[in-house]
Amino acid sequence: MPLQFADRLNNVETSAIRELFKLLGKPGIISFAGGFPDSAMFDVQGIQEAVNLALSEEPGGALQYGATEGYNPLREQLAAFMASKGVEVAPDGLIVTTGSQQGLDLLGKTMISPGDKVIVEGPTFLATIQCFRLYGADIISAPIDAQGVQTDALERLIAEHKPKFVYLIPTFGNPSGALLSLARRQKILELAVKYQTLVVEDDPYGDLYFDQPPPPSLLALSADVPGSRELLAYCGSMSKVLSPGLRVGWMIAPAELLAKATMCKQFSDAHTSTFAQATAAQYLKAGRMPATLARVRTVYAERAAAMGAALKRELGDAIEFTQPEGGLFFWARLTGAGGKSADAADFAKKAIAQGVAFVPGAPFYARDPDLASLRLSFATADLAKIEEGVGRLGKAL
Repeated sequence: MPLQFADRLNNVETSAIRELFKLLGKPGIISFAGGFPDSAMFDVQGIQEAVNLALSEEPGGALQYGATEGYNPLREQLAAFMASKGVEVAPDGLIVTTGSQQGLDLLGKTMISPGDKVIVEGPTFLATIQCFRLYGADIISAPIDAQGVQTDALERLIAEHKPKFVYLIPTFGNPSGALLSLARRQKILELAVKYQTLVVEDDPYGDLYFDQPPPPSLLALSADVPGSRELLAYCGSMSKVLSPGLRVGWMIAPAELLAKATMCKQFSDAHTSTFAQATAAQYLKAGRMPATLARVRTVYAERAAAMGAALKRELGDAIEFTQPEGGLFFWARLTGAGGKSADAADFAKKAIAQGVAFVPGAPFYARDPDLASLRLSFATADLAKIEEGVGRLGKAL
């Protein structure tokens, strides 16, 4: 007898990016497809020392079951980390999640009923679209530009659809790389209050700036907009700045939402790995994060500059993009100039044949995809591979 799967699975499909990775086993291929940090940037020595301290100072806490809300020493360190970014939060005002992606799943579980409207950026993080659809959301896309979501359009959509919440990646978004301007951040907080709409701020890339620090997070700015703090949920992550393998993230939200999310987390994984949490706590306590971030920013800034220059040189006016100021990604569009292709999916196939991979942009849209768009990541390729890989792109186009 065939298995009868849940109806909710009819709304989702396998990640297009994960499927693309199956094509990357070809020897010598250069990948700009992943959204991973460079493993060469991991502070292995610092993490090793943190592991040793976790096992020597409180082995029971590191190896035993723990509280669903999180390992308290880590919650204390995360509160201090957020304070360094202008956010006042008590340790019990946040919960530890298994990566920030679990935070998104918990939001889906606690907030979305089938048919609820949710507004996201167009384009946005692919896993967010899949996650929210799994819980039955009707996803509405808000247009963006180089300064992030267009707030005039966002307000019209909020007024029309009365969404359950708005989901944004304001700082160096995935896939767009866009940096939401300070004025737009303030406007979004005002819209949250005006329409009494929850805004979810996903912030995995905010520490990866290249030159000037970005504007403060929505959460930090909420102190200046009365009533907005109670309408914000914030998801943070150690994955892009310390190690994805630790799977340590956190969520800051109104107390009632945190309580519901904690209850749902109990049903899911009981708690995030206490060993990983204890390791992260010791790492933060040791004060190594600033030096790690400084090194990562320097390397990624150099790679982003090299990729931007190479794209202009090798593809010319057949491609358009905004040079990113941080994060891991270029978001670009094929223009079709000079009779070149304007179909990113077709271009991706030709690029694979030339030994280089990227992700076509269509899967990052909840609706009305831009078929000329594409995402390129510079994070895991050194300068020589960037030059060679973009040269191959030029041959493929």
